[in-house]
Amino acid sequence: MAFDYKKEYRDLYMPKASPVIVDVPEMKFVAVNGVGNPNDPDGEYQRAIGVLYPVAYAIKMSHKTDRRIEGYFEYVVPPLEGLWWTDNAIINDFTDKSAFRWIAMIRVPDFVKGDDVEWAKQEVLRKKGLDCSSLYFMTFEEGLCAQIMHIGSYDAEPVSLAAIDSFIATKGYAKDITESRRHHEIYLSDPRKCSSDKMKTVLRIPVATL
Repeated sequence: MAFDYKKEYRDLYMPKASPVIVDVPEMKFVAVNGVGNPNDPDGEYQRAIGVLYPVAYAIKMSHKTDRRIEGYFEYVVPPLEGLWWTDNAIINDFTDKSAFRWIAMIRVPDFVKGDDVEWAKQEVLRKKGLDCSSLYFMTFEEGLCAQIMHIGSYDAEPVSLAAIDSFIATKGYAKDITESRRHHEIYLSDPRKCSSDKMKTVLRIPVATL
């Protein structure tokens, strides 16, 4: 049976609808940086998604090619994730979506190395004609965070974020959002296939002890 990160690491991917503290270990990702409204059908975000998934699946399916990755095991491609911020406010001002800055990313297994990602980018270019030069390989250790399962539309996230704020304040932590630690979202639902009121999104906020 293929390894499923959501099932094996439920504390990171399937939190309850009330805040908890987690210590997020180092992980590897394929990632694309960008700017702008993620809902713009012709915007950078949609183009980023358009290369992230093909590269992630090229790595997953590498065992059916001549590429042999040491330590490879079959796995389910993990969900799309995003780090979000704006230039005029590190966090909390998400009203102007055109001002968003983001890193869109998909986790890859620990056996993946940088040259494997470069191989996958070339495979996607060769097979699909997609320029994946914007995509890069990233290692990210997030550390101590508060997180919650948000159920509902993306525009309704402030309710869950307020619950995180209250939780942080009462548990002896402080937000620790910096240029290297960002507002983090993990998208467990496909908005094309799920009604907005049932969508599940993990919201994760970096924290530090007081």
